[in-house]
Amino acid sequence: MHFRLDIGNGTHPQMVGSIGFTSNKPFVNGLAPNHNVPEEKLDELRRYLGKVDGDLLKIVGVGAGAWGSVFAALLQDSYGQFRDKVQIRIWRRAGRAVDKATAERLFEVINSREDVLRRLIRRCAYLKYVEARLGDRTLYADEILKDGFCLNMIDTPLCPMKVVTNLQEAVWDADIVINGLPSTETRHVFDEISRYWKERITTPVILSLAKGIEAELAPFPRIITPTQMINQATGIPIENILYLGGPNIASEIYNKEYANARICGAEKWRLPLAKFLRQPQFIVWDNSDLVTHEVMGGLKNVYAIGAGMVAALTNESATSKSVYFAHCTSEMIFITHLLAEEPEKLAGPLLADTYVTLLKGRNAWYGHMIAKGQLSLDVGDSISGKGNIQGVSAIQAFYELLSQPSLSVPHPEANKPVAPVELCPILKTLYRALITREQGVQAILEALRDEHLNDPRDRIEIAQSHAFYRPSLLGQL
Repeated sequence: MHFRLDIGNGTHPQMVGSIGFTSNKPFVNGLAPNHNVPEEKLDELRRYLGKVDGDLLKIVGVGAGAWGSVFAALLQDSYGQFRDKVQIRIWRRAGRAVDKATAERLFEVINSREDVLRRLIRRCAYLKYVEARLGDRTLYADEILKDGFCLNMIDTPLCPMKVVTNLQEAVWDADIVINGLPSTETRHVFDEISRYWKERITTPVILSLAKGIEAELAPFPRIITPTQMINQATGIPIENILYLGGPNIASEIYNKEYANARICGAEKWRLPLAKFLRQPQFIVWDNSDLVTHEVMGGLKNVYAIGAGMVAALTNESATSKSVYFAHCTSEMIFITHLLAEEPEKLAGPLLADTYVTLLKGRNAWYGHMIAKGQLSLDVGDSISGKGNIQGVSAIQAFYELLSQPSLSVPHPEANKPVAPVELCPILKTLYRALITREQGVQAILEALRDEHLNDPRDRIEIAQSHAFYRPSLLGQL
């Protein structure tokens, strides 16, 4: 597949010198724009994309999970009023029915929020929720999304959304595509999207929110991230594909609690998009290291599941949870030494994102529910009301990668090379408890009670004292 990069609509090339983004603030006509004024920020991005009057900037979210829906709603809240300049829409599959229990909960939420109640009455949409609560009709996920309800986050009403259920209609001429899909669905959906983009002249910009990885074992062990899946599926240049990560929680962001995010990728797009996305309560940092930050976003979900299990099994023991945190962070730091040439640069972002996920993320919730016996492993990793638990597939991917003999590292006691996973007892236990099911969930506590009395810092010292970096893991040969 071939694309011609031609920013704008193909007939109005960007004027040289009219505006430019560098590491400093851009200037238009010699004046520094006010980045807190939504219309000025929108105009600035439109100019950068080569848009002219009457030419809509088209933004579409693909996937309507909690984060994908909140992100699209944030853009709608900030810029949706400028209908002659921008079109913001979200795609989700049609046909997903809302069960009666969820419909009853929806009705409770609606009636507890006067602003939401008034809005639905004004839109003549309230009656259908009454009927759904009584069992007189069935609601659908795409239907309630139009009214501002994400199926995975019922308790946080959003703004009304412009929902499209036809994928081709949603993406075929979009300028900016937001990937809100789980990593396990990203490749499949973007394979389909690529068919609709075969005749495109302009190259879209893609911002991925997905946090998960795949393992590829041949011809050599390596990690495949969502941005790489998108690149492989569509042929869109990697410089046009970016990743937005935490630390943050979707519902808190929409409720305007202070939050941070980090956008990673090529400077050409991450700087203008960071400026476009920043809000007083939503600060967006930027970083050039796309793939490594993306991998870290998947890694923290692995250990968040274990944190939920430990909390449940120890009745929320502060000591047990802190001991787990010491062990899991040492394993994560150990793994970053395999993945990054300068792993110390990742310590802050990785630990911050891990901490917020352990506190309130769906992966920690999943581990807690599994350990309590309130969820069965047989239900899989897609949970009604929560969405996809991406840490489950990440456990399998990281285990399979780090068990490869070709990645062997020196064992401090056995005095022989071993696969890296042998120095990651928590990862091994999570794999055996949740993937192969050869151990029970109680095994996670045994992994903490180290009979060899090894201090977690020993694992970090091992990583720091050897040349562990394996660039091939991220596809760098």
